Amino acid sequence: MRVKFELKLHDTVVEKKRINCIIFDWESELEEQEVLELTHKFITSRKFFTSRMSGLDYVRESELSIEPVEENANLMDKLELLQKYCSPPLT
Repeated sequence: MRVKFELKLHDTVVEKKRINCIIFDWESELEEQEVLELTHKFITSRKFFTSRMSGLDYVRESELSIEPVEENANLMDKLELLQKYCSPPLT
């Protein structure tokens, strides 16, 4: 399935320069289980994406949104359940 990701990094410091917000968006072809695993990793480790970014010194807050490019209600139902029962909430 094709899904669109959007990762927002708020109040960042990149190579000693303050940046209010950085937004990355991309589309990927992933299996449903891969999307769920990626979501779980982001929820359990907020540094899952940012730890791989060179030059990134600080991030106050990060947000990840995932939406299907093709309509897939079953995946969206599962993501909503993850958001409902996981702490901190996925935004």
